[in-house]
Amino acid sequence: MLARTPSIFVLYMRIFSIAKPYYRCGLQVEAQRDGMGDRAGADSTPPGWPGQLWLEGKTMVHLLDEQSRPTHMPRGPAKRTGPGFLNPAMAPARTRSVMLLNDALEHEWLTQADKSVRVLDALCSTGVRVRRWRNEIPSQYQERLRITANDLDKFALDWAQASHAAHPPKKEIHHLPEEDRYGNHASQNFDNGLNFRQLDARIAMIETGYQWIDVDPFGSPVQFLDSALQGLSRVGVLEITATDTAALTGSSSSSQARRYGAKGIVDVYAHDDAVRLLLATVATAAARLDKAITPLLALFDGHHVRISCLVKTSREQASNIGENIGWRIREDDVPYRFVQHPTPEQVKRGSGPLWIGPLWNKEIASRMTEEKAIQLCQPDSNEVDTFIAQGLTWDEHDVEYSTRELRRSVRYISQAADLMSREHLLLNLDSLPKWAGVGGAPKIEKLISSLCDSGYSAARIPDIEPLLATDAPFEIVLEQVREHASSPK
Repeated sequence: MLARTPSIFVLYMRIFSIAKPYYRCGLQVEAQRDGMGDRAGADSTPPGWPGQLWLEGKTMVHLLDEQSRPTHMPRGPAKRTGPGFLNPAMAPARTRSVMLLNDALEHEWLTQADKSVRVLDALCSTGVRVRRWRNEIPSQYQERLRITANDLDKFALDWAQASHAAHPPKKEIHHLPEEDRYGNHASQNFDNGLNFRQLDARIAMIETGYQWIDVDPFGSPVQFLDSALQGLSRVGVLEITATDTAALTGSSSSSQARRYGAKGIVDVYAHDDAVRLLLATVATAAARLDKAITPLLALFDGHHVRISCLVKTSREQASNIGENIGWRIREDDVPYRFVQHPTPEQVKRGSGPLWIGPLWNKEIASRMTEEKAIQLCQPDSNEVDTFIAQGLTWDEHDVEYSTRELRRSVRYISQAADLMSREHLLLNLDSLPKWAGVGGAPKIEKLISSLCDSGYSAARIPDIEPLLATDAPFEIVLEQVREHASSPK
């Protein structure tokens, strides 16, 4: 429940929620008086249940019959089939979310070991992410997790609760309600470690002071930023997904200007610009609330941008936001330079304003290894046999492909952790032959090895494009390209 004396805004939102249909990022959902807020239990048999079974990580997922069986390692957005849709292309992001939350618990960089962690998936849909948190984070940390799964779509929540009941986590958890941030007894009803809520995400986020909020909308997250930042405790983690990549990269210049107040250039740096633009947007929104962000992991992954930030309340740090905001200016002697205060002439060949500080946390990203992904998220043979006995259609090829997908979720991250946490030069391999005056680029592994042998750091960056980061001067890179070129001119 909200405070006994709610604000005019909250009253308006309550009235609006009853009187008119909501639109959840383009999906119309009728808000019903009895369906809002706390959910004691799902419908006994949701429409279309049980659908078809799929396995993501160690978690059994029920898909609607009309949704095609996912392919392993999808590279782009799947066709949306209606409410209750699961986007399989987001599976790597969900795997990294499991790993990041586990890392916070295991290494105690968010809260002390004896403290609980209040976690909210504000737009949980059918609950795959929250169920993976419950199923795949080791049992010794589960008592500390107080996970809330919120969505305004009743159909999706019914499927989430039915899935949770049909495939319960190994460790059973029973939490008692806590007081909300206003001192009232919160309306919570935990079902084996998960508290399901049916609210507008912006209201759900400000009910309680959370240490972890995940915002994964369809399209842009801009409308949710202020509520998400206000909903965090003094120290918390904010994970955000944005699928409006046309706006973020600048391929839709009008949307980019209107939504993000930025100017882009569609070239080999468009993906990195998209990540940095979303970070700048979150950082400036946080600064207005006397909060400062520290990026933990920020990636362009196929068809979306995914960022994870540590957010702290600090007027001093928030006042220094300008140190990490600037423009990427394309140059003639090097691919680009970051400039905080560009001239009008530089703006013409620049993109910004962007986040120009570090993109990752070195210590945390270095632990995002393929081995850790397999340890946390891959079922063993006995678990797979159990799932098959429950109706999963799965064979040895599926096991092999799912293992590859788990590895791909974090591929190159630990190797690039050092460079991405400090100043570096980002290069697209395919653009280097033109700069070096040669006919073809060397293999990216050969170039990286050569730069490291020369005393510099270099690593491949996770992206669909062949990107590498290095601290070597650009002229040194060109010398190595000329030396190892596949076809000199």
